[in-house]
Amino acid sequence: MATEIYRDAWGIPHLRASGVRELAHAQGRVTAHDRAWQLEVERHRAQGTSAAFLGAPAVSWDVLARRARLDDTARRCFTALERRDPETADWVRAYVDGVNAGLPAGARRAPEFTRTGLAPGRWRPWTPLGVWLATHLLFAGFPAKLWREHAIRHLGPDAVRLFATDGPGTAGSNGWLLTGERTATGHALIAGDPHRFIEDPGVYQQIRLSCPEFDVVGLAVPGVPGIAHFGHTGTVAWAITNAMADYQDLYRERLRRTGTGVEALSPDGTWHRVARHTETVEIAGGPPLVLEIVETDRGPVIVGGPDGTPEGAQEPEPADGRVVPPGPLTPGDESRTTGPECRTAGPKRRTAGPGGSVGPTGGVAEALALRCPPRVTEDLGFGALLPLLRSRTVSDVDRALDAWAEPVNVVHAADTGGGTLHRVAGRVPLRAEANRVHPVPAWKPGHAWRGTHETPYAAPDDGIAVMANERGLAAPLGVEFAPPHRAARIRALLRARRTWTADDMAAIHTDTHLASAGPLLDHVAALTGLTPAAAGLRDRLLAWDRRMEGDSTEAAVYAAVRGAVVRHLAAHPVLAPLAEPPAYPDVLLPWLALVPRVGYALEHLLRAGSLYGIDRAAAVRAALEEVAATPPTGPWSATHRLAPWRALPADPPSGPDTPGLAGDHDCVLCTSSVPGLTDRSARGPAARYVWDLADRDNSRWVVPFGADGVPGAAHHRDQLPLWLGGDLAPVVTDWTLLTPEETDD
Repeated sequence: MATEIYRDAWGIPHLRASGVRELAHAQGRVTAHDRAWQLEVERHRAQGTSAAFLGAPAVSWDVLARRARLDDTARRCFTALERRDPETADWVRAYVDGVNAGLPAGARRAPEFTRTGLAPGRWRPWTPLGVWLATHLLFAGFPAKLWREHAIRHLGPDAVRLFATDGPGTAGSNGWLLTGERTATGHALIAGDPHRFIEDPGVYQQIRLSCPEFDVVGLAVPGVPGIAHFGHTGTVAWAITNAMADYQDLYRERLRRTGTGVEALSPDGTWHRVARHTETVEIAGGPPLVLEIVETDRGPVIVGGPDGTPEGAQEPEPADGRVVPPGPLTPGDESRTTGPECRTAGPKRRTAGPGGSVGPTGGVAEALALRCPPRVTEDLGFGALLPLLRSRTVSDVDRALDAWAEPVNVVHAADTGGGTLHRVAGRVPLRAEANRVHPVPAWKPGHAWRGTHETPYAAPDDGIAVMANERGLAAPLGVEFAPPHRAARIRALLRARRTWTADDMAAIHTDTHLASAGPLLDHVAALTGLTPAAAGLRDRLLAWDRRMEGDSTEAAVYAAVRGAVVRHLAAHPVLAPLAEPPAYPDVLLPWLALVPRVGYALEHLLRAGSLYGIDRAAAVRAALEEVAATPPTGPWSATHRLAPWRALPADPPSGPDTPGLAGDHDCVLCTSSVPGLTDRSARGPAARYVWDLADRDNSRWVVPFGADGVPGAAHHRDQLPLWLGGDLAPVVTDWTLLTPEETDD
């Protein structure tokens, strides 16, 4: 049987084949046709070779990818997959064969290849695993441990609680499940929206995969076969959010160079030879960079080396010797801001070059090694992907997810028989509490991994289950979590009525209530003796409905005051030591930037009993007077505009490329800016979905741009109006309503 490719009205590919292997080949080929440039960028990022055509801005990432051994880890995991699960390994090979078959024609469609002079390369069997690793390397936010170390060193252990955030943009997603007792049809609904960096082309690919064994619609990751995160087989559907688990560790290594190589000091007090070799990073428009790659028994060295020490490389030592994890400051949960990748521009800081080394310190130098589960176990969890596609019930999904590795997720699933599932999936190592908080000394005992946590389960409460990265089901597995506002708001909205339909979900997707505004508005309300202009502004804010609507001028005023408060607090001399981060590579610096840290922690910085003697009332007063002198002249959407990431930025984006947005960081409509730095939003819903278990054709979905990754193509931007308006496109599974496409398979 020839593979059949169909398209719906939105250009979304629907693939039908005679077998699983043929279907994987077709998925690879159609993805290469639609997204050749995106695939090749991701392949090069996984290999650490993207600077060869993207130039100097990509060097820091390439160095991290090389030093973290992403490509080698992918190769090892694939070799182990061939041994443990040859069927899945062969399925991945078929996908790669399809990509290679489709890349030449796909590249001819994509103008970026001509712009950069890049020729499409050849995918290897392990390349999809490398793409998965590169996409999720920073998803668990290990650089936050560097921030905590930095904060503890300068302000003491209490700073960890006060600044419980994790980077330049929030990580997270919304998801909710309504059991049949809560729906008009008597069958479950699953809905939500993953929050990630908004990329062009998008990070999710709407697709349908059909063969005699299964027929699944869902959101695939371009470059990876199957449908991992969000899928509907007709009888069972599943969706995920980030569990905010901590499963990567940083080790301070003591290294020394000898006449025969490099040695690392081990916990047993002896020096052991480590693996080392050199690699060359090619850089378009500049000389190549030669890297020394070092790997200890803990993991690959990602910062520093035997000849140099990253600045500030010492274990934080609280005065009383305690390690203080960042638990809740108040009843509720702490803010976390992380992302799958460091793709936003933070303030530039002094660095010691791509390798992060600042020069020799004598015979022994310190460095940072990264320990990640796939490098240790040679298992990336790809064994879960085919069983997910073959699932018919929530029990099938549950068994499939027992093989899941990373990223660690909270999962919702429901089936047509009334079954539901709410669990965590993934592997989190058991180890000392200090490992979870900051880098730990590799030469001291007590920091080894010793097995893995069991993954928690829960049941819907009165027919409702919500997941929004809050401290809840996954609390034993993480350190920092999102504030409770999104989860609490979704629950409140769902409890406001008893019966729901798929059509009703859009109102929840687009809710703009901002509960986190409370502490700042309380400070504003307490101010007296203001100038008339500031007093008028205060009254406007106190009368505001706390909705970050795009057409709201009050929302714009609130955001302006909030940004000014953040800047005033960050400029205080007490926090000055945190303004200059240690000399780490550029790719890690957004996690160490002070202004975003203050911005995302503002709610509990304002609520805490004291803040190192900083007069917060004075900061709020100064901010209010500042904004009153030059208030915003337009609505929130005038400055809160989309800023998508592109590997090859276009000439200055404007107009349709930067539409105005509603929502904010802690709204259900989570379009995150960086308070105090910019109102622009680089993060937001990377897709929205509604899975209806009563009738799959009553499901719907949308992505920020479109199904086609080629600029100017008919389906490159056709979903943007839907996404901006909170609307969704229908999921169409009737083959007679789809348009067949010519194929030579």
